[in-house]
Amino acid sequence: MAQESNNKPKMPNFKSSSGLYWLYGLVAIFLVGIYFSDDNHSAKEIGYNEIKYLVETNSVSKITVITNDKYAEATVKEGKMRNAFGSDSIKYAANPKVHVKIPSADRFTEDLTEWQKADGVEKVDLTFSEDSSMFEGFLYTFGPFILLIFFWMFIMQRMGGGGAGPGGVFNVGKSKAQLFEKGNNPNKVTFKDVAGLSEAKQEVEEIVEFLKNPARYTELGGKIPKGAILVGPPGTGKTLLAKAVAGEADVPFFSLSGSDFVEMFVGVGASRVRDLFRQAKEKAPCIIFIDEIDAIGRARGKSASMGGGNDERESTLNQLLTEMDGFGTNSGVILLAATNRVDILDKALVRAGRFDRQIHVDLPDVHDRKAIFNVHLSKLKLADDIDVDFLSRQTPGFSGADIANVCNEAALIAARRNKTRVDKEDFLSAVDRIIGGLEKKNKIFTRDEKWAVAVHEAGHATISWMLQYADPLVKVTIVPRGMALGAAWYLPEERQLITKENLLDKMCSLLGGRAAEELVLGTIGTGAVNDLERSTKQAYAMVAYYGMSDKLTNLCYYDSQADYSFTKPYSEETAKIIDDEVKALINNQYERAKQVLRENAEGHRKLAEILFEREVIFADDVEKIFGKRKWESRSDELMRENESGKEEKKEEESSPTDENNEVNKEIPEVEVEKPKEN
Repeated sequence: MAQESNNKPKMPNFKSSSGLYWLYGLVAIFLVGIYFSDDNHSAKEIGYNEIKYLVETNSVSKITVITNDKYAEATVKEGKMRNAFGSDSIKYAANPKVHVKIPSADRFTEDLTEWQKADGVEKVDLTFSEDSSMFEGFLYTFGPFILLIFFWMFIMQRMGGGGAGPGGVFNVGKSKAQLFEKGNNPNKVTFKDVAGLSEAKQEVEEIVEFLKNPARYTELGGKIPKGAILVGPPGTGKTLLAKAVAGEADVPFFSLSGSDFVEMFVGVGASRVRDLFRQAKEKAPCIIFIDEIDAIGRARGKSASMGGGNDERESTLNQLLTEMDGFGTNSGVILLAATNRVDILDKALVRAGRFDRQIHVDLPDVHDRKAIFNVHLSKLKLADDIDVDFLSRQTPGFSGADIANVCNEAALIAARRNKTRVDKEDFLSAVDRIIGGLEKKNKIFTRDEKWAVAVHEAGHATISWMLQYADPLVKVTIVPRGMALGAAWYLPEERQLITKENLLDKMCSLLGGRAAEELVLGTIGTGAVNDLERSTKQAYAMVAYYGMSDKLTNLCYYDSQADYSFTKPYSEETAKIIDDEVKALINNQYERAKQVLRENAEGHRKLAEILFEREVIFADDVEKIFGKRKWESRSDELMRENESGKEEKKEEESSPTDENNEVNKEIPEVEVEKPKEN
């Protein structure tokens, strides 16, 4: 029986590396066979005497002499086909052709002239050519079929990403991952290229150490983590950090996006996942990086709309889960992923044993922004007035991508102004443009409209200067930007813990513009719509989420794990209480804003007049009117503490460490300054 099985004919391997080229070969052989077997598409060969007979019987309408091949091609008249083909004339189409070998073109011309001298012989149209028309006939007949085949190949190639291979028909199921081989990455990124992100870099450094020296951990019984997911807002450097991991580890790096798995064919995503991990195992130790993994990792049965799940996406996710459990613990394949929507990922994907770690890449603080600015400023020609500390404080809430955009925009503005260096003014203009939009200096204002905007913005500036927890003022302008008629720039305090007093002061500052309009102008306008929107949202958050209401104390109606639903997590009675509490909060802060403006009416008027004349004022102008602000900015406090900490560290490093020195044995007393009571 075994011998019989061995003698069985082997079937062709249609999934071999040769792909579907065998199919193309069969089609080509079939077409050529049809061409040469069909008499309708092949001319009949005749002798020299037969062509003489056809000419003398007026059976030929045209003769073409092929000079380089020494033969003639004659077109037979429709009514004389029997003279040329006899009983087989029915097989031929209209105006068939015959071929005849000739001694030479000159000799055939002379003979044809003699044949036509006989009585009753009509003159034949004689032409000369150097190329054969057989190839032209072939193209004319089968050209459309060939074009159709190539068009089909092109469409399949675009859908599948290449020719045939291990990924299935036309590589539809082949992974689209871009591979960066070890030591062959022209754009190699290291941790030195990643500014800030000190905590995130510390976590991923362990992954690099796993890949460099895995035996150090496996000998002690430890397991190399299978995956880590980078979580954070857009533009914070998640992808850059993954590239730095690959550069530091110096291992093969597979990079692709979550959307690369998705295709119009069912089962393609799962096939690409299998092919990706097959390649990774061959290159181990290596790193697989999937950017925007939420494209395939969304929780099963849920979608962005209110509908159900997606079978193709879910099958891709299932295959990914299987592969992450399938390869061995010590295989040396580590999976990195990045997303800014970790809350919608499937719980089976982010559990321990698959993505073992979640590395949070947050927005940079003031110190990280300074380091990021230093990286991007090194590529610019800067003026002497550039203060990196000032720029880092001027850009709170900016991501790394935003800071890079600020530096690029400042260079463009400087070039537009025909400057040889980028100065402080260019950076301020770049920040203003990114935040507020492009200046619209050609927008026409009446004096009354301009005065109303000046009063409104001066109201914001006055109240923010007089309240402790309001954001410090930086700049006020009444030049229209984007959709706004005027704008005030503040330096938001980056607080880790926000109190009720913080929120109330900010709300009062937001309502300062509307309050100034009512007190000074005696009327209110539509310019405060954005202020009202922000203050209302903040009031609702204080009541419904933070539990800062007198009637709904210590209650939070926000559920981060809740599904999409049209129902609210509270009753109609509670909803009315929330609305009443929000209304009371806003009204109280509005009356407070009017009281602050009444107490500082003279300063507010002067500030509005200066703003009306100059259109732009800075914090120094406000300080001249109201005096120095009573409270120190938290950013200034953090920067001062950071600088003092660096100085103390330098002193410790430079101090002698001789144990025999009696002076060094004494521990100096350090006086700790207590925080001032407000």
